[in-house]
Parts: sequence; C-alpha cells; structure tokens
Amino acid sequence: MDRNTLTGIILIFAIFIGFSIYNNSRLNKGYEKAVRVAESYYTRGELETARAEYINALRFKPNQPDAIAKINEINLKLGIGAETPKADTVVLQQSKTEIPVTNTTGTPTDINQYGIFAQSSTGENEFITLENNEVELKISLKGGRVYSARLKDYRTYDSLPLILFSGDSTVFGFNFFTADNKAVQTNNLYFKPVSDQKSFIVSSKSQSVVLRLMAGDDKYIEYKYTLAPDKYMVDFDVTFKSMEGIIASNQNSLTLDWKMYMPQQEKGRQNEENYSDITYKYYQDDVTYLKQRQSKELEKADITTKLSWVAFQDQFFSSAIVSNEFFLNGSVSSTRTLTSKKYIRYYSSEVGVPFNPASSNAISMKLYYGPNSFTILKKEGLELEKLVFLGKNIIGWINRFAIIPIFNWLDNFIGNYGIIILILTIIIKVVLFPLTFKSFQSTAKMQVLKPMVDELGKKFPKKEDAMKKQQATMALYKRAGVNPMGGCLPMLLQMPILFAMFRFFPVSIELRQEHFLWATDLSTYDSILKLPFMIPMYGDHVSLFTLLMTVSTLLTMKMTGSTPGSDQPGMKVMMYMMPVMFMLILNNFSAGLTYYYFLANMITYGQNIISKRFVNADAVLAKLEENKMKPLKKSKWQQRLESAAKQRGINPPKK
Repeated sequence: MDRNTLTGIILIFAIFIGFSIYNNSRLNKGYEKAVRVAESYYTRGELETARAEYINALRFKPNQPDAIAKINEINLKLGIGAETPKADTVVLQQSKTEIPVTNTTGTPTDINQYGIFAQSSTGENEFITLENNEVELKISLKGGRVYSARLKDYRTYDSLPLILFSGDSTVFGFNFFTADNKAVQTNNLYFKPVSDQKSFIVSSKSQSVVLRLMAGDDKYIEYKYTLAPDKYMVDFDVTFKSMEGIIASNQNSLTLDWKMYMPQQEKGRQNEENYSDITYKYYQDDVTYLKQRQSKELEKADITTKLSWVAFQDQFFSSAIVSNEFFLNGSVSSTRTLTSKKYIRYYSSEVGVPFNPASSNAISMKLYYGPNSFTILKKEGLELEKLVFLGKNIIGWINRFAIIPIFNWLDNFIGNYGIIILILTIIIKVVLFPLTFKSFQSTAKMQVLKPMVDELGKKFPKKEDAMKKQQATMALYKRAGVNPMGGCLPMLLQMPILFAMFRFFPVSIELRQEHFLWATDLSTYDSILKLPFMIPMYGDHVSLFTLLMTVSTLLTMKMTGSTPGSDQPGMKVMMYMMPVMFMLILNNFSAGLTYYYFLANMITYGQNIISKRFVNADAVLAKLEENKMKPLKKSKWQQRLESAAKQRGINPPKK
C-alpha cells in the first residue's frame, strides 16, 4: 500500500468520525432548540402548537422522558385520546407511551357551544364507500370528510394495501363563526346522507355521495363527492343553503382546514423523506415547493396571495385539493414525525375560501388521490404534473421533452424496466458519442504530450517560474494542435444529462416495485447484504449496483490514464476519493439510478476503446515537429499574460 492510498483511507475514516461527532452535536442542539420553542408556545397558551413542537423534539431524542411527560400533560388539557383508536396513534420507539395523532377536540361535552348546529354535534359515525377501478374512498359521516383513500393498483413495500391516509389522524373541514359568535368546526360535526345507500361502485358512469350538515329546516351545508370511471380525481362541491343570518355576516371567507399524517409507503425511508413535500400553485402563476429535503423539524409558509391548489405528497403519491376558481390565501406547514416508524410527515394547511354571507354559496373544488405519474397528472391540467419534481430549468426540460417521451415510448413495447433502462442508456450514449469522442481524443493527445510537459516542469522547477512554465506549456499544446480545454468542455456539456437522470429515476413511479436481476424494486436501493450496524452516510446494507457503479467509474478513470497535473499527490487522492464518496451517498438511492450510472460507465469504457483507435501518437508528434518550424502566432490571451509578466519583471521564455 503506497503513501497516497494510505492517506486516502485515513481521510475517509476522519470524515466518518467527524460526521459522527457533528451529527451528535446537531441532535443535542436540535432537541434543545425544539424544546425552547415548545415551552414558549406552552407559556402563551398555544397548546396544540406546543404539542407539535414537543413531538418535533422527540425526533432528535425519541425516548426523552421530559418531552413525553409534557406531551401527555398537554393531551389531558386538550382532551385528546378518548376517541382515538389504538391503530391511529403514534407509538414512541421503545416506550409504552402512546400519543394520539388526531388534532380534533373530540365530541363536545356541551352541545350548546355549536349554537344552531348543536343538533349535529352528536351522532353515529358511519361510513359510505365510493369507489371505481382505481381508488376506493371511505367517507365518514363525522366531518363528512374522506376518512381513507386506498389505491387499488398499488401496494406498500411490505405488500399491504396502499392507503394514502386513514383514520382520525386526518382533519378536513371548514372553520367559521356563527352569527351568535359560536366557533364551528365542521370536522367535528355529524353529517347526514341524502341516500340510504352505503356503497357506490362506479363502472360506466359517474356516481355521487351527498351529505348534509343540518342547521335547521332546509338550512344546511352540503358536501357532494362525484367520482368518474377510471379517475383518481374526485369532484367536491360544497353548497351553503340558506345560511343567511346563521354564519357571521362579516365573514367574507371561510377557512378550509386540512391536516394529515403521511404514512411510510416505501422501503427506502430516507429516499421517501427526501421527496416528501407540500407543493402548491399560485393562481395563474408558478408551482412552488415548501422546501425539498427539509432539515428543519418544522417548515412553514404563509401565503398572502391567491392559490389554485395545494398538495401533500410523498415520493410516489399525492393528496391534493384543487379550486375550480381560486383560494384567497393560505398557510402550510410540514413537520418531520420520526417518533413513529409508521409516519414520515405531518402536513397541515389552511386555505381561505371566498364566501358571501348574504346569499347561498356554491363552491366547486376537486380532490386528487393518486400516483405522482407525470402522464396522469398532465391530463388533469393546472400544472399538476409538477408534483413530479424533475429538476429546474434545463434539467427539467431535458426530462420533460426528451427522457420521459423516450421512456414512455419504450414502455409501449418492452415489459422489463431493466431492459428499458439499458436501451435508454444506449440511446443517450449514442447521442452524446460525438462529445465523448472529442473529450477522449483531447485527453489522449495530452497523454502523448505528457512527457514533454514533465520536462518543462524540470526546466522550471521554482515557484517563481510558474508563469514561464505555464506559457511554455500552452505554447507546446498550441504547436501540437491540442486544446487543453477540449477534454473538459464536452464533459461539461454532458453534465445536464447526468443531473437530469439523477432527478428522473428516484421519482419515476413506473420503476416502483419493478424487479430486475437481484433488485426487488428499482425505485429504491438494492441490497445483497444486510449489515448488523449502521455506517454514517452509507447505511446498514450493501447495494451491489452501487458497488458496480463505483468499480466501473474507477475502471474508466484508469483507462483514461494520467494527464498533466493529475499525477500530483493531492489530485490523485481526489480522483479516487470522488467515486468512494458517490458510493457512500448513492448506496441508499434508487437502484434504477445506480444501474444507469453503471451502464453509462461501461458503455463509455467501450466507446473509449473504439476512440483509442483513432488517436495516432506518431501523428500528434509529427504535427508538433512540423509546427516547430513555423512562427508561433500569439493569442490575445497569451499576449495579455506576457504583458502582465513584463510588468512584474518576468521575461517570457524564448522561442
């Protein structure tokens, strides 16, 4: 083992140790900060917010008894827990303490608190099913909300039915004040169905479920859910019938309150968390993400302008509410909830819905419960396809207008996604071959000239001769007809493709749970060995595709060989450190991505073998000898270098 290799190994271990120390310090600071914030909310009497912040603190230290005790205290004050079924609780790791995930206040003990809606404050919580061949919705009479949404064509990573959300962990309803100043939350009240039918199966034509929240004779709030065949989108129409004098006359808008705990659906939790987010679209404007790959425990955004839609999404699925007109404003927040392995996020949103208290109101919206499929979402319009984040600017354009059309076209003829990725890689590498060839050709020519560049290094060994050495080297390259940037520029032009694929594979639902060779799911990491311990950055498993990618990268680098400057100790360590760092980072990423990088490396290796036949070292040297007899025309750049050298008292090398 040479000194450079040993130095590299020491650096790797130093990085591991340093990261561990940094991570422990970050966890302690994060916990203390979250507790301080929670205590401030608790002191001000904002108990629900304080509770959420204490749960945030447990993300850093899951079993901290002080935080658990405080949460239980707040639960008692809020009256949380009596109605919440055990299945819908967040169970702290290695703790018997259960924290209900519902944010409702439960059935009111005093029915008069709802005024004219008091008759709807009690009732039997029954369910109505509305389904087609794609989605099954269970609608609860309590709150009149969608209680659960099951996607029929999909399963979780452990083969269970895929349910986007379920149970009392979800809040959905309007908040407003009545004319006699009673605070009403429709999520807590009981609706009555117009029909006695309990199950609606949509086959050939659309069907609707109609529920009414009664406030007196012929006075009610009506929810109407309409589902069409083969659709994930549900029409949601709300009618306020004869509410004049019932809802406060000074209310020009109603608050639509929507909260949800997002369950884990995928094997690769880290990857799923990275691509889980709240996304929203400004009215007649851009689509915005709350904050991707959030590191904070709580991310918030207050939106003062109009909105078209808001979506809660994880890596491959979304729940969205879409206005047929617009929402007046909104407030959204995303909380990391790692106190339970069951959930990955707690999402919350409040949007302002236009309302005229002086007349009957009809509000038309849509609810989307389905996959983050670019093709499906694009058909729905309103730029919903941007729920699939494919990158910004040129990265996104490459994916939308090149990669996805080619991928979908291949999908029409080939059923194996491993083969599709192989053919897609070949197509991309063939298109990029002119750039690859030019890059390799320039690098190969520089290798031919390397002995001469080394001689110049011996001729100008002193640091103060660096300018002379640089000028002499540039003159050598110019006489030989070699552009030193010729190897870099083609590679830089290929970088957008590299980043586009980095964005494309982890969010492609087509790869989800698709098998290929030893990989059981191309959308998440492949594992050939489960480790009994966790390695920082790397994880607790060994991905074979990631190893193959790393080996093929080193092989390609070895074939390219050394160029002037690459034999310096620092450069050589950096060259071999980069593939190792990528191996650590990508070990938890999509197997489809690392499989693509492996294929791209091997095809590049083959292309370099072909390109090598077209580089004639004798021809390069002959051209150099021929040009030595000609006067060397100085470029403007070289003239400026020499002018700068003269001002410093340095004479240029003689030709």
